[in-house]
Amino acid sequence: MKARILFILCLAVQLTAQENWPDWRGPSHDGVSKAKGLPISWSESQNIVWKTAIHDEGWSTPVIWDDQIWLTTATTDGATLFALCVDFATGKIIRDIKVFDIAEPQRKHPQNSYATPSPVIEKGRLYVHYGTHGTACINTQTGDILWKWNEVKCNHVQGAASSPFLFEKLLILHLEGDDIQSIIALDKDTAEQVWRVERPQEYYTGNPLYYKAYTTPIVINVKGRPQLVSNGSKVCVAYDPHTGREIWRVVYGGDSTISRPVFGDGLVYVNVGWKEESSELWAVDPTGKGDVTDTHVKWKIIENIPIESSPVFANHRIFTVDDRGMISCIDPTSGRFVWQQEFKGFFGASPLYADGAIYFFNKKNAAIVIKASSEFELLAQNILEEGFMASPAVKDRSLILRTKTHLYRVEGR
Repeated sequence: MKARILFILCLAVQLTAQENWPDWRGPSHDGVSKAKGLPISWSESQNIVWKTAIHDEGWSTPVIWDDQIWLTTATTDGATLFALCVDFATGKIIRDIKVFDIAEPQRKHPQNSYATPSPVIEKGRLYVHYGTHGTACINTQTGDILWKWNEVKCNHVQGAASSPFLFEKLLILHLEGDDIQSIIALDKDTAEQVWRVERPQEYYTGNPLYYKAYTTPIVINVKGRPQLVSNGSKVCVAYDPHTGREIWRVVYGGDSTISRPVFGDGLVYVNVGWKEESSELWAVDPTGKGDVTDTHVKWKIIENIPIESSPVFANHRIFTVDDRGMISCIDPTSGRFVWQQEFKGFFGASPLYADGAIYFFNKKNAAIVIKASSEFELLAQNILEEGFMASPAVKDRSLILRTKTHLYRVEGR
């Protein structure tokens, strides 16, 4: 009886968690939502509940807890970094918090912003991260900043983009530039360092420009044990998230890794970063130990793989959109393309799967909705006034969409 009660309580906690969007790719960290009845079609005059202007500039994806939507923004010169809270019901900005003043901001790529890393949220607390410029914890009820941390400096080269990750009582950060390639776990309550590991330095030779990475990890369960899978430049490493101890690695040699791994049907699908103006997708069996490059890589795709956007795994298929608009459906067992369809535009935001549909967003102004199936079926093409750099978020029956200038709540079929 006690076991049954415990199971019911755990299920209730999981269902509650599904109602929130705590991470830039949602509650399961992979762009998959259990929401039903999300909108398929919208425009500036259709299915818009509210539209709120967001000051300054930021590409971070909104995160949601209960009726609070949080996101970050920054002045275009990087001198001031903010966290904003928007009311889900009304779209009103209810908190506008200056988190950091930066005396000497690092340079960034023209397509990046100084507020690109997405925050993470849990009940009562928001964690914001601006790369080398600092990390902070905010009380979501009062708006008070509980702690700030900026003890490790990193030359990002093109600006920060890696988002923070919550695992149990740890806040995990990636600081990987041309000088250091570090993964750091902080106690989320105190900001004290619990562990820190460096990428295997034997692979970091030659031009330091190719050492940088902008990745965000995932945690997967392998035979009852968690693995933190982190695909940085040169090498993907799986760690014990409690200690930072290495479990396995695959070596590929790419750089500027951005796309986040996904896990499905027993394999982890790893983007290897920039390789000769393209990228590759590798399927890795995560049950190995040590260097498993020659033994546990099941397949590789070397064309039409995104550098920026992350894959989504749905209905036993992998769906991707590369940077120039090629949407692909991939068989996860063989690594073969099931179908491909090309669309105009440049894509960087990661797709969303919900209720049988997949949503893709480009940098100009278009959102493409397709059926998540083994045959291509277009459901809708939608236009808003500005383009998308941030990925979508979900709350109840609403899409929360951030364009370059505004935040939207979209609802209705």
